[in-house]
Amino acid sequence: MTAARYDLIIDQGADFALQLTVKEDGSAKNISASSWSIRAQLRSTLEATGPQAFTTSKVDGENGVISMSLPHATSTAMTAGTYKYDLELYDSSGDTQVIRLLQGTATIRREVTR
Repeated sequence: MTAARYDLIIDQGADFALQLTVKEDGSAKNISASSWSIRAQLRSTLEATGPQAFTTSKVDGENGVISMSLPHATSTAMTAGTYKYDLELYDSSGDTQVIRLLQGTATIRREVTR
């Protein structure tokens, strides 16, 4: 499966959240098993060290619903600009299977009120 491209706009100093449903062959993928985990990171460049991690969770694993978020305290501390990100579903029992779900750019828009 090829990752979908989805570009994000995140307002600096504000909470950000994205909820999506993982599907396989047109149907919601059951990811309720404890071995399925989710991870997502932002980096200023693909090669940059010190990534910023999104908070990820299963909202409804049986129906493939997951959440990716960035709290306002984290976005406040980030420099405005364009970052690269991706979101992966993986088998945490040994990384035997990794599925990149989304990838793209995340633009942090500078806040005015602070």
